[in-house]
Amino acid sequence: MAPRKPTDTDKARTLEQLLATKEIAISCGSGGVGKTTTAAAAAAMASVHLGGKVLVLTVDPAKRLANALGLERFGNTETQVPPSAFAAAGVEPRGELWAAMLDTKQSWDDLVRRHAPDAKTKDAILANSIYQNISGRFVQSHDYIAMERLYEIHTAGTYDLIVVDTPPTRNAMDFLEAPERMSDFFSSKLLRWLTAPSKNRVMSLASKPFYTVADRILGSQFLEDIAEFFTLFQSMAPGFVERADAVSRTLGDKRTTFLVVSTLEAAPLDEAEFFIGALEERKLHLGALILNKVLPSYLRRTASTPVAKKLISDPGSVSPALADLAEPADVERVLSTIGESFLNYQVVAKREAEQRAGLASSPEVVAAVPYFDADIHNLGGLLALGEKIWR
Repeated sequence: MAPRKPTDTDKARTLEQLLATKEIAISCGSGGVGKTTTAAAAAAMASVHLGGKVLVLTVDPAKRLANALGLERFGNTETQVPPSAFAAAGVEPRGELWAAMLDTKQSWDDLVRRHAPDAKTKDAILANSIYQNISGRFVQSHDYIAMERLYEIHTAGTYDLIVVDTPPTRNAMDFLEAPERMSDFFSSKLLRWLTAPSKNRVMSLASKPFYTVADRILGSQFLEDIAEFFTLFQSMAPGFVERADAVSRTLGDKRTTFLVVSTLEAAPLDEAEFFIGALEERKLHLGALILNKVLPSYLRRTASTPVAKKLISDPGSVSPALADLAEPADVERVLSTIGESFLNYQVVAKREAEQRAGLASSPEVVAAVPYFDADIHNLGGLLALGEKIWR
């Protein structure tokens, strides 16, 4: 990494300074705000400027992101972004950039292999029909397994910096609460009931009506598969609870920071504000707020206002220079419309600036990304986005 890192007591003024002191950066926010692309851009910039080995761990990225990283595809196993992709962008990185995409089913299988008490239990769980059908959705597993996979990679010590794109969730807090929910599940009454001997379940006065109806609707084999699955799964409870607690500690570690990504639209911004408050409540490190699709700063310059007003009030003074393009009346209408549009955008840009100022007090870094004219389709595009948020 960089020759000199700021100390933990230094307050970062830029994303570069922030990531130079961290080992994990978690990009989070509501869906559709660009957090996956932002995570990839931040990781790319870190590999170029900070050096070391940098990994971006994404969840269900768009195919164009793989192409932007110079990869045909990538999966649960980390894959290095080829140096040729950087060369094509005219950049020589100080370090290496790697990418991985979370495979929920594969990650759960690996977790079972790690925590099963013996080979017989491991094989029985992996072969269980209930496990095969629900392992990708079990106990909101997308959220938990993302944090579990992060913990596994981080403890291996292979990478100097890991940038994580969090799963798309209806509630931005789901992935933060997933380790705690996993621990709670293994100590819940529901699991104890499901793993109780079947004869006790059947003879229980409270459960007999339910069991009778369930047996009639679902069939006894289905119920037996459920009972077997949860009984086998409970055998891994101590390992899961211990691991879930370790994952929670990793989230709160001083080497971990959170990057909240949003736009200035009402719904994403409300969720970003809520999430910032939740991070502060949990004493988790809020490193940066990154705002995408922000109007350019020149719209807020008051020196431009008289120009727009002149186009509205006296378009005829400008139209002679454009007389060869169209009828004078048409030229004047176009110029007047341009002036009105500019003033309207100026109002929106000033409102955005006020919104940003209201959010800027909590994060160490606040960065804005303007509208891009085209989709990002190569590493050069990612680095161009990264330049907007880096310094």
